[in-house]
Amino acid sequence: MAKKIRIVDLSLEIKEGLGKVPLEKLDPEQRKFWQGLADVLTAKVRHFGHKESVPVMLRSFPGVPAEALPDGLAWADDYLTLSVHAGTHMDAPWHYHPTSEGKRAKTIDEFPLAWGYSDGMVLDMTHKKRGELITVADVQAALAKIDYQLKPLDIVLIRTDTDKLWDTMQYWIDYAGMGREATIWLIDQGVKVVGTDAPGWDRPFRDQVAEYKKTQDKTVIWEGHYAGIEREYYQMEKLANLDQLPAHGFKVCCFPVKILKASAAWIRPVAIIEG
Repeated sequence: MAKKIRIVDLSLEIKEGLGKVPLEKLDPEQRKFWQGLADVLTAKVRHFGHKESVPVMLRSFPGVPAEALPDGLAWADDYLTLSVHAGTHMDAPWHYHPTSEGKRAKTIDEFPLAWGYSDGMVLDMTHKKRGELITVADVQAALAKIDYQLKPLDIVLIRTDTDKLWDTMQYWIDYAGMGREATIWLIDQGVKVVGTDAPGWDRPFRDQVAEYKKTQDKTVIWEGHYAGIEREYYQMEKLANLDQLPAHGFKVCCFPVKILKASAAWIRPVAIIEG
């Protein structure tokens, strides 16, 4: 008898804009921040319909008239201008720094394929408040709660449920993030790929900035990412639907698009659950 499997889509769509962010109601400084975020993290999309594409298609078939096409219609096509960090994506060590573990950091095309299909597990961090740092103690407590011991090449997914805020202003500013020590601790257990359903692995930018201005401690800036200078790892951001997964006992498939020498690439990760 064939095994029943359930496949859960762990990705968000690539789309234009930041969603319901009321730029017109913000003061100039806030508007500048949000517009900068939009320029970096969202896409510009142009869709070409079947009629609009007729001249383009006929250039590939010289001498063929439009009447030769079914209903006089050509192919649909779409053009995107976007960062590799837009939408659900995977960061390579090269994104964090030129070096990792004392060697040239790997780019996304150098992702070891054996790391992209492995046992997955979810660490529930939904109790953490927005802007809070996820610590080693938090990670260890979450593991103890589900009676799970990490093993090499486990794919660790951090659940914050921030994806439920997708298409709102809060999505970009209301989430907890991983700290340096917690990230390094995971990698030291043999983990090579991690992911979060928040927009970033670290805390929101504004919380990092506020703490730096208060303490002048430069180690609070992008500390989860910068952990990749000391330990090699790949991370996924803007995941979704982690609430639909068991704590463990499933596979994750997450292969990035192969963009030569890039710092990141888009992915369509899925969880595969048997039974």
